[in-house]
Amino acid sequence: MAKKRTRRPTEAELEILCVLWARRSATVREVHEELARGKPTGYTTTLKLMQIMLDKGLVQRDESRRSHVYRPALSQAAAQRMMLRTLRDRVFGGSAGRLVVQALRAGQVSLEELAEIRRLLDDLREQP
Repeated sequence: MAKKRTRRPTEAELEILCVLWARRSATVREVHEELARGKPTGYTTTLKLMQIMLDKGLVQRDESRRSHVYRPALSQAAAQRMMLRTLRDRVFGGSAGRLVVQALRAGQVSLEELAEIRRLLDDLREQP
């Protein structure tokens, strides 16, 4: 039986998605050149990863031009929510509160971020 694929992106797939989110669309060559700025990687590796991502439904491909153009099929916000749910469930026993507390303790939080967090908490408190 074939292994069921997950839509959850791997670390390498996330790097590709970050390029696509920033550019909105790109060819394999453009993605590869962007990734290669940060660390050496082979073109065929980038190509294979993007083909896998197409199969997983993480990207869409426009084949109307000679060089296929890829765009993200998953929004950045949706990917963040998906990964946070996974982290919450695996590491924090399903507790969003513990995840947030640790996130706030782990890093620097700007005054603007604290104000946004306060607004969100106030909004949540007002909901029935």
